[in-house]
Amino acid sequence: MELTVKKGTNISHWLSQSTVRGEKRREFFTERDVEKIAALGFDHIRLPIDEEQMWDEAGRRESEAFELLENALDWTDRHGLKIIVDLHILRSHYFNDKTEPRLYSDPAEQRRFVDLWLDLSQFMRARPVRNVAYEFLNEAVARDHEKWNELSGMVFAALRETEPERVFVLGSNNFNSVHTYDALRVPKDDNLILTFHYYHPMLVTHCQARWWDGGEYAGPVTYPGSPIPADHFATLDDETKAKLEKQNAPFDREVMRREIAKPVAVARKHGYPIYCGEFGCYNKTPEPLRDMWYRDVLAVFDEYSVGWANWDYKGNFGLVDHDLAETPVATYLTR
Repeated sequence: MELTVKKGTNISHWLSQSTVRGEKRREFFTERDVEKIAALGFDHIRLPIDEEQMWDEAGRRESEAFELLENALDWTDRHGLKIIVDLHILRSHYFNDKTEPRLYSDPAEQRRFVDLWLDLSQFMRARPVRNVAYEFLNEAVARDHEKWNELSGMVFAALRETEPERVFVLGSNNFNSVHTYDALRVPKDDNLILTFHYYHPMLVTHCQARWWDGGEYAGPVTYPGSPIPADHFATLDDETKAKLEKQNAPFDREVMRREIAKPVAVARKHGYPIYCGEFGCYNKTPEPLRDMWYRDVLAVFDEYSVGWANWDYKGNFGLVDHDLAETPVATYLTR
């Protein structure tokens, strides 16, 4: 396999999860950012892109978005970085949908998903396989694991027809969870990377992040140990206790080691590299906890030879602020 990835960062909220367009979008991520990422010692970026940014509803390319994608491909090549292009959100699939996305039940949407990747392949296939990899879908959330196995298999087969040597990145169902790896159907291939995401325990990594149920909790948190201290947990009302009890299990480096061992074992069984495409702590996590959490997760990644890309480069988990000043996260990841 020509392409390997060891240490990277996610370029969030540029061609994904953003309503910004025009000049502001152009200014958000530029070649200067790529220079910064290379200077920090990273070897790749993971680039999330959304269907609604890249194509109109008729499936026609949005010219400005594809121009920005081409810029990113050029910049990373120029500065010696590799790039994983991740189809992050579809019109028919959003990982935070409250009901199962229609992608898993609508054959027309499944065909559209394959066609989007064939179009991306046509756009990028001239790029060297040593530099550019494709990640089929961010965080599949099918109720039945086999639905994701079937759908990812469709994309895999279609793309292998035109790109036999391109590196593909494949993750497990249920948010690329470490816990669902035994249900992942792993194809036999010479150019495949297996991926997972890791944000455990959520009460620490997503402290006061309001987009998940536990983010409403604003009391003290600790790490290692039970995220909510026992004396404080005892003061919570019964409804809050019931909601947070599972999230409040004791947690430390050894728990991380046991959980991450699951995808590592699958990857080793099949002879593939293993990659953590997302991990990180929200900026409201107290800094001493963030420091200890990053020390532990990076130590486990190193122990298991896991390549990684932190979430994210310039966001609420980020390495830098909008003026490219480094945050404490940059120190954690580059020390």
